[in-house]
Amino acid sequence: MAKSQQQAVDEAVRDKLALVLDVDDLVIAQRLARDLKPYFGAAKVGLELFSASGLDSIEMLRSMGYNVFVDLKLHDIPTTVHRASRVLGELGVSYLTMHAQGGLEMLRAGVEGLAEGSSDSDVEFSHALAVTVLTSDSDAPPHIMPKRVMLAAEAGCGGIVCSVADLSDAHSYAPRLLRVTPGIRLSGADHDDHANPSTPADALDNGSDLLVVGRTVTQADDPVAACERIYAEIAANSEG
Repeated sequence: MAKSQQQAVDEAVRDKLALVLDVDDLVIAQRLARDLKPYFGAAKVGLELFSASGLDSIEMLRSMGYNVFVDLKLHDIPTTVHRASRVLGELGVSYLTMHAQGGLEMLRAGVEGLAEGSSDSDVEFSHALAVTVLTSDSDAPPHIMPKRVMLAAEAGCGGIVCSVADLSDAHSYAPRLLRVTPGIRLSGADHDDHANPSTPADALDNGSDLLVVGRTVTQADDPVAACERIYAEIAANSEG
């Protein structure tokens, strides 16, 4: 493949990958984000990093050129979710998670708050994401995921978070929504606490718009080499 073609392929892949920074130290997060920037378009701040460093982590990642994914799974009364979402929108968050279990009014409040806040920022886009079923939950009844996908669509969310196994069904219920998939693992890697893990290539083949990649890279002996393996797996699958 010509170099320009390869660069285009790599850029397309990078825009579909979010780096999970599940650490409790801003310096460590900054080092990982810097070293792995060539491979990821977005970086995710979860409860651990947010609890340790608060808004500093968001500002740091934005200054590095990442689309910032704040994964707090907001779940509270609508007024509280609206206010929190507005604050995060003002900070230029590109993705913000809310738990769909909170119901229609709560999701709507989060969508509206995020839109209000982001209108005063310079962020290119902002998507409220409804978490359908946690990937660690292997006992959720089968009707839960479709119900929550439709709630997300009715509330005006920009996307959903679901397992790769649910991608096809989710698309059939709400085709306009972005589909974000955690639990991404390289072939042969440990599943950790994800009940429904998937390889990067399988996730893309099944229609994932954004792959959330964490321990398979950040806890690898050589994180850069692990990123190269992800790209290699995706490329091999594409050529096949």
